[in-house]
Amino acid sequence: MRETLPPDPPSRRPLPRRFYGRATEEVARDLLGCILWTDTGGEIAAGRIVETEAYLGEGEDPASHAHGGPTARAAVMFGPAGVAYVYLIYGMHHCFNVVTGHEGRGGAVLVRALEPLVGLDRMWSRRPRCRRASELCAGPGRLCRALGIDRSWDGLPLNISRKRDANLPAPRRVWIANGPSPGRMVATPRVGIRLAHDWLLRFCDPDSPALSRRLVRGG
Repeated sequence: MRETLPPDPPSRRPLPRRFYGRATEEVARDLLGCILWTDTGGEIAAGRIVETEAYLGEGEDPASHAHGGPTARAAVMFGPAGVAYVYLIYGMHHCFNVVTGHEGRGGAVLVRALEPLVGLDRMWSRRPRCRRASELCAGPGRLCRALGIDRSWDGLPLNISRKRDANLPAPRRVWIANGPSPGRMVATPRVGIRLAHDWLLRFCDPDSPALSRRLVRGG
């Protein structure tokens, strides 16, 4: 069955680089409601960001890959803001992050969940065992699989020059556009970490059915 776009197609205009060059926690909050787009060889997919986690820079956050300074894996975190940081966990799940703040500090925001909007047929083909559309991108590993994101995306810029057409096919491209802010926002402890586990740096749209983990009291 041919897929149709939502009644009000989401914006494809990339956010400017200055959006990312701010405090990591601030960017994590402001990303809620924005639209994450991917282009894999001309196949477009997109989803509304409904859950993020902030990971602060060197020496600030013991749960952050940047805490102890630059490493081979986390080198992208210490570069300019507005690029993708993608890493592998448990040897099987990719996680998509955006680099934030000032160059050399190492902050990043993990995108934990999306509400699928565009390219659902392609997402289903990548996650054929998924039962519900709301679960296609409900988790960092799930959304990377649904969107076709892997380690080869690490370091890709998130802002596309306005002199270029965002619809032109490319081997892989990713960007984030503005979208409607959620009516409410909830801050909870981050998920699946041991250090600084009580810091309220996970931000969610509590009304979304696509969260990676159901909200309960205390996160």
